[in-house]
Amino acid sequence: MTHHAELTQGLAAIGLELTPEQITLLEGYLGLLAKWNQTYNLTAIREEERMVSYHLLDSLTLVPHLAGGTRLLDVGSGGGMPGIPAAIARPDLQVVVLDANHKKTTFLRQAVIELKLPNVEVITDRVEAYQPAQKFDRITSRAFSELAEFVKLSKHLLADGGQFVAMKGVYPYEEIAQLPEGFAVSEVLPLSVPGLDAERHLVRVVAK
Repeated sequence: MTHHAELTQGLAAIGLELTPEQITLLEGYLGLLAKWNQTYNLTAIREEERMVSYHLLDSLTLVPHLAGGTRLLDVGSGGGMPGIPAAIARPDLQVVVLDANHKKTTFLRQAVIELKLPNVEVITDRVEAYQPAQKFDRITSRAFSELAEFVKLSKHLLADGGQFVAMKGVYPYEEIAQLPEGFAVSEVLPLSVPGLDAERHLVRVVAK
């Protein structure tokens, strides 16, 4: 199966309707990720064909759960997941991709330029030191840290009434039990990623 076929079938399975232009952007991002990964070590997944499910479709399962948000922060974005695919799928969303690693943010800036993504801002900083002019109503991470650490380090960035939407593998019972005081899980949703035989969950955390 071609990348294009796998991506379009996967989008249908997730229930995302994207334009041909958005699909082209996702494929362009995939090509850049595979190219830069050869020298910048952006992801442990080396084979481009595996990146469709592991990175694109996995990231895109977040998108249906961003309703009501206008500003999204992707903490520890690395190679841009899930922030870049989410920004492509939701051009109305203002997305900040944050990482402390200069090599990774160099790639992210180049990707934003080449793909012409006006709704994406790249920030090189540690999340606990980041002080934006405007806070975020949705904060996500895919492989940044355990849930309690993620919330503790980024809670100063959450707008009133905002939510953390953390992407996790198996159901994180222990991580949920260690959430800092003042925060609670509002729901844990199982996610099904087309082409990926692994457990995935979305954990929504809110301030009490």
